[in-house]
Amino acid sequence: MRHEERLPRLLEALASRDPAPAGGSAAAAVVAIGAALLEKAALLSAERWDGAANAHQSAHELRLRAEELVERDAHAYLEYVEARRAKRNFFEEWSRTVDVPLEIERVALDVVNLAHDLGRQGNPNLRPDCTTAAILAHAAISAAAMMVQVNLGVSLGDARLPEALQMMRDASASVRRLGAPDLTGGRDRVSAQSRDTGPRSRARNSRDAH
Repeated sequence: MRHEERLPRLLEALASRDPAPAGGSAAAAVVAIGAALLEKAALLSAERWDGAANAHQSAHELRLRAEELVERDAHAYLEYVEARRAKRNFFEEWSRTVDVPLEIERVALDVVNLAHDLGRQGNPNLRPDCTTAAILAHAAISAAAMMVQVNLGVSLGDARLPEALQMMRDASASVRRLGAPDLTGGRDRVSAQSRDTGPRSRARNSRDAH
């Protein structure tokens, strides 16, 4: 499949009656979009920040990981449903429906933290884009944390739940530090000049059961 066809195919699949892909894949795709924005911000920060090349590599790797998780989440859910329908022990399949959204959170939190670094040290004209990336990743973390909690069901003693909720709190704090001044005071908005120049100033029940 050509790269330019992947997003339309995903959207069509999300809009279909098929049980997967669904929320987890959507969250992972949002993380990938945020990481892609950071790749752009890093590329356009190369002349201003010595760390831009490393930031670009990190953003690229995060995007690839998030793209992989789009597929992994769908597979994890379908494998769980198949195991339940086969009336076999489905502990491993169930556990993956928790592990995959938890991994989506981890990647998304890395995107938030990288957005914070790029927003502070990179090209200031790209700071709104970094903030957008962080907000998108934060939303994905919130969604994935909810899925971890739902898929764990009554297994509230599972150590994965505190980790999921802590990542959500950490992301919230980082997004506030990065975005609040711009969103409230209107400072550091993109100027009229081009961005590439410096500033002139449990698992869920089967979804197809209905």
